[in-house]
Amino acid sequence: MSATSFSVVVAGSTYAGLTSNCSKIFPQKDSVSWSKKTVSNGSKTHCMKTWNPINNKKFETLSYLPPLSDESIAKEIDYMIKKGWIPCLEFDEVGYVHRENSRMPNYYDGRYWTLWKLPMFGCNDSSQVLNEIHECKKAYPNAYIRCLAFNSVKQAQCMAFLIQKPNTA
Repeated sequence: MSATSFSVVVAGSTYAGLTSNCSKIFPQKDSVSWSKKTVSNGSKTHCMKTWNPINNKKFETLSYLPPLSDESIAKEIDYMIKKGWIPCLEFDEVGYVHRENSRMPNYYDGRYWTLWKLPMFGCNDSSQVLNEIHECKKAYPNAYIRCLAFNSVKQAQCMAFLIQKPNTA
């Protein structure tokens, strides 16, 4: 945006000697019209669609995508392993943070999901994790299942993505 787009009141005299310098401070009448200064989202705004927030919970980063294939999941897990992170599977019936047992500040139910077996320390192949995912899906077909990545050096969760949403959701 150019410097002459907005009129700004400047402290001090508008006169320098006998000539006025108002034309330098305030834009002229023939400057760019206001309609040309407005912001636009582009010419294809009629094509944009937002997701329906009613009864449509979204989880983690990749939950906006269609369900991931085994190949896509394997690529994500390979990335985890390459970074030296530890894969871990969790599942939950509800699958999202809610308040049920208490209304205290900073208290939420559903923050922690149930761990599927132990974290997969020493895992060096995504097929090992995929086998565990299939076992978890078989054992809990109506549960949310997610894969997490933990950094054992920083003692922190580095990545998470949803693998399964129940059909009833």
